[in-house]
Formats: sequence, C-alpha cells, structure tokens
Amino acid sequence: MKKKDITILLVDDEPDILEIVGYNLSAEGYTVITAENGAQAVKLAKKKKPQLIILDVMMPEMDGIEACEQIRKIPELSETIITFLTARGEDYSQMAGFDAGADDYITKPIKPKVLVSKVKALLRRFKEDEPASNIVKIGDLVINRDEYKIVKDGDELILPRKEFELLSLLASKPGKVFKREDILDKVWGNEVVVGGRTIDVHIRKLREKIGDESFKTVKGVGYKFVI
Repeated sequence: MKKKDITILLVDDEPDILEIVGYNLSAEGYTVITAENGAQAVKLAKKKKPQLIILDVMMPEMDGIEACEQIRKIPELSETIITFLTARGEDYSQMAGFDAGADDYITKPIKPKVLVSKVKALLRRFKEDEPASNIVKIGDLVINRDEYKIVKDGDELILPRKEFELLSLLASKPGKVFKREDILDKVWGNEVVVGGRTIDVHIRKLREKIGDESFKTVKGVGYKFVI
C-alpha cells in the first residue's frame, strides 16, 4: 500500500500536537485527518476508515480509552491499528489502553522524526494486496511456515515447534504488542502450560538464536517483534 493511500487519524485536544505531528506525517506523504476528542474520533473513524489511529488518552467529552473501545466494536475497522499517546510514566494508561484493544503506545514527549519512524514500523503490516503466503520475509529473516524452517542471514535455523510458532505469531504483525494471554491461547491453546514463565523462557531462547534486539518486552503486558 502506497503512503498516499494510507489514512492516519490523529486525535489530541492539544492544537500544537495536532499541528506538529500532523505536519510531519503529511510531509511523509500520508493522508492525515484530525480530531480534538474521542467522540469526534469515533465518528471520523467510521466515515474515513483509517489504517492507523493515534489516540491521546486524556481528552474532553470522551477519553481515548473509551474511544478505542467503541472503535474496536466497529467490524470494518477490525484491522485498523490503534496506538496511544501516553505521558511518560503513565503505566496505568498503557495497561488500560491494551485492555481496550490498542496495538501499541507512543510515549510523549516524542521527537517528530522518532514518531515518523514509529508510524512506519506500525504500518509495515499493510502491504499491497497480495495472496496470503506461508513464506514471510522480514529484513534478513525468512519464515517458512510450511516447512517449519527459519533462514537468517542466509543460514538455516531449525527451531523447536513452540519456539517457531511463537516467532511466527510475533513476526506476523511487526510492532504489534501481543498480550501474554493471547500468546498462550494462540501458541499453546488448551495444552497444559507448566509454570507461569513459559513464554519468558521461549522468548529468551529466541533472543539467543534470532537476536535480542528483535524482541521487546512490554512490562506487565506482553511482547512484540521489532524490525
């Protein structure tokens, strides 16, 4: 998907944020629409169907958490990426945001160039319309889901089944934070999980084999794959 075809809904009650962030995203070639509160955001989201929504948490009329919950109830917006803008140290807001259905969060204050890079990472999951493939290529990493095979920097890696499935899940949506309970459900399903640190152990092994920088821990929530 080309940048001009990507619509970003930016929601904040601070005019300076809307102007500065909106300008930088527009300069990158994205189509940017703005709203000043959660109620406006829900209406615009229904009408414009953006690929990405950047939501401030604390806003008048309707805060970002409630707006996110309402947007997630709209079927045609099920694939829309939602990321929150949170003040540094607002752990509660981040947790509440993930519970409401957010994919990620961006901590304020943030430099425009850093924000643009963050947005690019979040939008990587949107590609040109392509048939679904069981071979996923991300940077120097190739995941072959049919053969349960990993190729990194040209070298083939054979991973145990659960490590492979965990990597495949996280890498399916780079930048998206997967909550621990979702990981357990999708990777282990109804299987008995021995110990509460099963995921942590598998992540540690993947970091050793794939690279520590590829996996980010979101404290109290879960993990995400980064490029």
